[in-house]
Amino acid sequence: MKSIRHFYLNLFIGDRFFVCLGLLVCLFLLKFFFSWLGDIPEIAFGVFVLFTALDLWLLYRTRQPFEAQRETGSRLSNGDDNPVVIQLQNNYPFRAGVRVIDELPFQFQLRDKDFRTTIPAYGLQSIHFKVRPVKRGEYEFGYTRVFVRSPLALLVRRFNFEGSRVLPVYPSFLHMRKYELMAISPHLSELGIKRVRKIGQSSEFEQIKSYVNGDDIRKINWKASARQGDLMVNNYIDERAQHIYCIVDKSRVMRMPFDGLSLLDYAINASVALAKVAMMKDDKAGLITLAEKMGAMVPADRKAGHLNNILQVLYREKTRYLENNLDALYATIRTRLTQRSLLVFFTNFESLSAMRRQLPHLRRLSAFHLLLVVFFENSELKSLASEPGADTEGVYNQTIAEKFLYEKKLMVQELKQHGILSLLTAPQNLTVNIINEYLAIKARNRI
Repeated sequence: MKSIRHFYLNLFIGDRFFVCLGLLVCLFLLKFFFSWLGDIPEIAFGVFVLFTALDLWLLYRTRQPFEAQRETGSRLSNGDDNPVVIQLQNNYPFRAGVRVIDELPFQFQLRDKDFRTTIPAYGLQSIHFKVRPVKRGEYEFGYTRVFVRSPLALLVRRFNFEGSRVLPVYPSFLHMRKYELMAISPHLSELGIKRVRKIGQSSEFEQIKSYVNGDDIRKINWKASARQGDLMVNNYIDERAQHIYCIVDKSRVMRMPFDGLSLLDYAINASVALAKVAMMKDDKAGLITLAEKMGAMVPADRKAGHLNNILQVLYREKTRYLENNLDALYATIRTRLTQRSLLVFFTNFESLSAMRRQLPHLRRLSAFHLLLVVFFENSELKSLASEPGADTEGVYNQTIAEKFLYEKKLMVQELKQHGILSLLTAPQNLTVNIINEYLAIKARNRI
């Protein structure tokens, strides 16, 4: 009984079936008016039934007539285009028309992943597309439903593959890998990462080597030169094992969306990329999250698997609806961080007064560590300010937008006056700008 029900549930009538049925109805109606048609309608009906039975036999004559498999990674990268491949294998001895409907997670809100193609007999074909999640969490994929028709196209047989599968969406590890590959190559400028001129020299000695043209003559080691009978110079490298902490604000100011992602997700993705680049530069990366109370803390390190620990912590973080508590942050840093570190504080200020409320706490933090405050431009206000007002209301909106943008610039100046580094950036440029700032700080030996 179950197999019979399964048979009927997976068998559908094709469009050509209804066309033929409509023509038969017309023939029978015409027979009432034109007797010379004779038995032609009955013969046509018999042929129609015969071809329908033949189509049914073609679709069900093979034991395993069709195969499909959805190929994705074990996890998805937030904010990135993640590739999805559906592999189709036609085991029928004829060219099959195929329609594929992939049941994607509801978070994507996609209803257009409906693919139509034809596959030759015993042929293999791949369907490629990409999905872009904009929230971290679990995404449940449903069935891959494949509808197959024979060359007769009277009936359609449905196949259900894959079934339910849950994939986690992590902070942007694809984004991180892009910068990881570039960090070990001389092509960082291709991503917008700038080369920064060295000011002074790093304090960490590496080795004594033979002098070659172009070496700084101020680094000549005269004692080693006398022993070797040749000019020798001291070679220095960037100071290593410095502590870099990304402090991610989870309060309500980070809930603002841009291009589908919240500011919190932009900060999380940039934190992962910065941690990876810092570790590849032999520094130690750590993480602190906070909202109205302290969140997670990952001590700075660069051992194997440390970046995965940071990913796991950030995967679970969510935006809160209250103000951040910088008193708790200061107390935690003073008790837990014993070494001078670079603190990269991802937050947002929507007004000058909001920044001034937090300025005393920021000054206390900068007294013991090198503090870099990262906050965001409002891209919509920027575009509004650049458009000329067409009427009185438009001029008013443009003026207000320019006022808010000017306040952002005043925030940068006021932080600078108190010796606090700051970075005002558009969300889409956050990762490139924060890595540029980190490399500039390293080059100038600020930590």
